[in-house]
Amino acid sequence: MDPLKIGLSARLLYPDPSRTFLPTKTVQYMEQSAANWVMSGGVLAYMIPEISLASPHLPIGITVKDYVNSLDGLVLQGGADMSPESYGETPMSPAWSGDKIRDRYEIELFNEFVHQGKPVFGICRGCQVINVALGGTLYQDLATQVSAGHHRDEAKYENNFHDLVVLPDTWLARMYPKVTRTRINTIHHQAVKTLGEGLVVEAKSDPDEIVEAVRWEGHSFVVGVQWHPEFMDPKDVSLMDGKPLLDAFLGACTQRKQTGKPSPVLAQAA
Repeated sequence: MDPLKIGLSARLLYPDPSRTFLPTKTVQYMEQSAANWVMSGGVLAYMIPEISLASPHLPIGITVKDYVNSLDGLVLQGGADMSPESYGETPMSPAWSGDKIRDRYEIELFNEFVHQGKPVFGICRGCQVINVALGGTLYQDLATQVSAGHHRDEAKYENNFHDLVVLPDTWLARMYPKVTRTRINTIHHQAVKTLGEGLVVEAKSDPDEIVEAVRWEGHSFVVGVQWHPEFMDPKDVSLMDGKPLLDAFLGACTQRKQTGKPSPVLAQAA
């Protein structure tokens, strides 16, 4: 069988005159660690561009559906905040106004992949996109709303860690049968507040019990994690090993490709 083709949603940078490269242009990019983590599973990684109409060269006859038709699964990358307007709220601060353009683009991607029964894995912001796409809401700022400000440290960035509790009798507990407590990196100040329809909480932070992982109980594989497995050293045994998560996601992609049928999350467990 040919290698799986996995799409990664694009990160977006908008025109910025202070930027030394392409200051007048919108930049779409795929972060290297995310691409390498996906490709470590022996698959091909492709960035899915946001189909913008803000150009004199308009995409003709190409839609999101065409991309989903050509790919076997979707990874929603991390990145900028979601806009509170995307889940029916007003930003509490201009600093938390988020990125409505990217929200619309990724939610449309998510909906089409789910419609076709093709697997989706969300990383950090991607976990939040899954939740909002299914009707959930977010905490706009954990430090303000929950008194949990240790989830993001600009100076430490991906080297900021906290404890994670894998909830008992969950899919994640089946994936990691010897792990009840571990450590993960943390680079976010927003998080799941109310769950989207059909989502189940799989893991929480300790001691503040912020939602750190979700799975969908629907017909196809949808999992989101609030940490960045692609940034963690697989040789560091004190940290949660991201390989079982990647293997489960790619296993569901393989099943969908071979049979044409979706594979629910619970079908992918050790």
